[in-house]
Amino acid sequence: MPSLRDIRTRIGSVKNTRQITSAMKLVSGAKLKRATDAATNARPYQQTLAGTLKRVAARAGEVENPLLQARSQVKKVALVVYGSDRGLCAGFNATLARRTEERVREWREAGVEVVVRTYGKKSRDQLKSRGIVAAEAVVDLRAPHYADEATRLAGWLSAGFLSGEFDEAWLGFNAFKSVLTQLPTFPRVLPLTLEAQTSSGPSSDFLFEPDGASILNTLLPLYLRTLLLQAFLETEAGEHAARMTAMDSATRNATDLIGRLTLEYNRSRQAAITKELIEIISGAEAL
Repeated sequence: MPSLRDIRTRIGSVKNTRQITSAMKLVSGAKLKRATDAATNARPYQQTLAGTLKRVAARAGEVENPLLQARSQVKKVALVVYGSDRGLCAGFNATLARRTEERVREWREAGVEVVVRTYGKKSRDQLKSRGIVAAEAVVDLRAPHYADEATRLAGWLSAGFLSGEFDEAWLGFNAFKSVLTQLPTFPRVLPLTLEAQTSSGPSSDFLFEPDGASILNTLLPLYLRTLLLQAFLETEAGEHAARMTAMDSATRNATDLIGRLTLEYNRSRQAAITKELIEIISGAEAL
């Protein structure tokens, strides 16, 4: 049975831990608001751009753009995995790594070579522990540099796809659905998929200048960059949401543990006092 001193020491240790988890919860909550606003505010732009591309495609007819050309046989794919640099966010990185491992295993069993590029220390380390070594790992990337990195990543993916270095490009990230839900998502970004919008209405009466094919050739690289940037924003929002939820749970667990330890301490202290009283009374009666 632990001594009173041991119980007091453990209570103090748990209280210190609770202070840390509570502070991290508050910090993540403050960052979550900005991150969710950035992610949700960017979605209408992406959706509007996609709708514009579909309307232009409907008027342009058959468009010959190399970013739209699917390969007859897929022998090599590029997979970009978005994770976090810091931990303490529950299964945010582990779940994505497990799903990524399953997806890579499926490709390899089908005879497809996979080139992996990661963002974040935790995603890099999680995949490495599962036998998936990233060809390039980017760490310590901050929100102000997301746009520049999305541009650089879009250039790398486009160059590799057009040169035949790989036949398809996929993303792996946690899509932000709510504070409690972040879903591992694996969309294909190259070749781009562009379905013409054929619905009637005002959108079908647009006139394009220059021609539709020229507009598509300009907007398709922008659309690719938008998809990559949105993945960065979704990942950051999901990370802060997962960390805030994990730290909230840890704080509540610490509070419960402090209550149980305090009760145990009081019982042990009461037992020790009762034992001393019994010894004193027994000694007095013996005299």
